[in-house]
Amino acid sequence: QVQLAESGGGLVQAGGSLRLPCTASGRTFSIANMGWFRRAPGKEREFVAAISWGGSATYYADAVKGRFTISRDNAKNTLYLQMNSLRPEDTAVYYCVASHYGGTYYYTETYPYWGQGTQVTVSS
Repeated sequence: QVQLAESGGGLVQAGGSLRLPCTASGRTFSIANMGWFRRAPGKEREFVAAISWGGSATYYADAVKGRFTISRDNAKNTLYLQMNSLRPEDTAVYYCVASHYGGTYYYTETYPYWGQGTQVTVSS
């Protein structure tokens, strides 16, 4: 099993930045891909970004491309999401996800492990 714990959420003004760390524990040695999803009020959960085990491959939703950066430090078992130029439409609960295998990176079903989520609120 793998446990994931997000932090770093909060209230920020439009145009501001936030950095979300996600710390993994448990069977971290076998984690392959990791990523972030979000759920805005009244909407379905949606893919935000994903990263391969070594960090050489990254993927982003069109809505965040050029503004968000995903990275990971395997020595610290930590995943990061750097969010810049935040917009009110980025307001959501952000979830850290992990899998032991590959798969379609933007499918929720690819990731058996999910954190509890951290709230990000962007005011206009």
